[in-house]
Amino acid sequence: MKADETLDCVGLYCPMPIVHTAKKMKELEPGQVLEVLADDPGIKQDMPSWCKTTGNEFLGIEEDKGVYKVFVRKSG
Repeated sequence: MKADETLDCVGLYCPMPIVHTAKKMKELEPGQVLEVLADDPGIKQDMPSWCKTTGNEFLGIEEDKGVYKVFVRKSG
């Protein structure tokens, strides 16, 4: 998946990946996609929940060698 920005949260644990994602999303334009890299398995539940709460679009998650790549589109 193609992302406009990448946020590296590897080594951070709940709730820090979500905190950093929220801060980074404020910098993006509506419609842009953020890729969040994390190695905390909690991201698999936390990010969809955060997107539902904030109205941003959860696009999916990929796992590669213990690193999760989560894709979120900023809502308008």
